Amino acid sequence: MEMTGGEKRSTECSARARHPALRRAGLACAAALLAMGLAGCETSSVDTRFATTIDADQGSEENIASLTNVIRSNPTDPSAYNVRGSAFGRAGRYQDALRDFDKAIELNPRFFEAYANRALIHRNLGDLGRAAEDYNQAIKLNPSYDTAYIGRGELYRRAGRSNEAFNDFQKAIQLDTTDPRAYFRRGLIYQTRGQHDFAIDDFSTAISLQPSAPEPYNGRGLSYVALNQLDNAFDDFNYALRLDENLAESWANQALVYEKQGELAKAKKSYQRALQLDGQYEPARSGLARVGG
Repeated sequence: MEMTGGEKRSTECSARARHPALRRAGLACAAALLAMGLAGCETSSVDTRFATTIDADQGSEENIASLTNVIRSNPTDPSAYNVRGSAFGRAGRYQDALRDFDKAIELNPRFFEAYANRALIHRNLGDLGRAAEDYNQAIKLNPSYDTAYIGRGELYRRAGRSNEAFNDFQKAIQLDTTDPRAYFRRGLIYQTRGQHDFAIDDFSTAISLQPSAPEPYNGRGLSYVALNQLDNAFDDFNYALRLDENLAESWANQALVYEKQGELAKAKKSYQRALQLDGQYEPARSGLARVGG
């Protein structure tokens, strides 16, 4: 929820599959296993699919069966378990994913990618303590592993520890990450601090790394709104809608510009569309109340 060519697919599921049979199984990595909601930001809600590069078939029963055959042929290959664990995660089979990541780490206790993969599963199961432990271990084993800093930074950000989150995203960026989430999430922190020029720069970098994702356009647009650059904001929100017309956030953001321009009928219509997509989306509910919905 996209990188091409030689760009590094820096995600929590960066399974380093080196065995030829794994490559034939069609799963070099599972990208970001799960939807990655962003909470607690004052100006941008979620990056639900942002920075994922998932083939829809990767979590299929057929692919998992193929990977299981690989493991039967190579029962002591930790990469095989790591890759199948990623496929289980993609399929929502989290306990199976945990067992595979546990096995990968048992076979290779220095398999830092497997720790980061397992951390993501723990995070999505709500076990944030274990997630943090695994990210810490991944960083201990490889202090240059940008993906682990991005994952741990998101844990901090969700917990309201914005300074620590900022430092982790900053570290990933200093490591020359090509993962757009590092810039997007640092931009969100700049935004909450009112540093909108810095936020716009980060959102723009995220867009350059992943131009097909609507989330950084929404983020940048909101900083433009804060700077009263409504034309720029409107362009970003409309482009986000062209990329995906089913995001409540984009419709509510478009409505916000209409509201600020005094076009209340258009604002009402866009807020209503946002609520059709997500009846609990609070910015749309409060916006509709303001324009007389």
